[in-house]
Amino acid sequence: MSWADSLIKLSAYEVEVVQKRMAEVSGRRAAAEMRRLMLEAEGEAEAVQARDDPESGWSHAAYVKGLRHRKAEAEAEIARLLAEEQGVRDALAEAFETQKKYEHVAETARTLQRKEAGRRETAELDELGLRRASGGR
Repeated sequence: MSWADSLIKLSAYEVEVVQKRMAEVSGRRAAAEMRRLMLEAEGEAEAVQARDDPESGWSHAAYVKGLRHRKAEAEAEIARLLAEEQGVRDALAEAFETQKKYEHVAETARTLQRKEAGRRETAELDELGLRRASGGR
């Protein structure tokens, strides 16, 4: 295995690691968004119950205050995860760029090797032709 193949393999591993991290962060963000939606649904259900039952209406104000606090925490968590997700996206783009750069370097090296082999073969054939033309073997 050449040095270029090793670099390509390492960069592919790096891309895979960053992709896994991206999936993990996206999963946590989806869970946080689901928690926020659940809080909103609970708030709506509690509001309906407070309208229907005067006894629970007294505690509804405290519930709404706590709900606002929990929703603010959920929003902050979502914002933090969005920022983290953007950072992981940037890292993934950089990892892909690095991988493509290594692949390009390897392809260029292979092309140069093929050109050099072709040049050597042409030189050998020219030398052989000159020997035959001069009558020497």
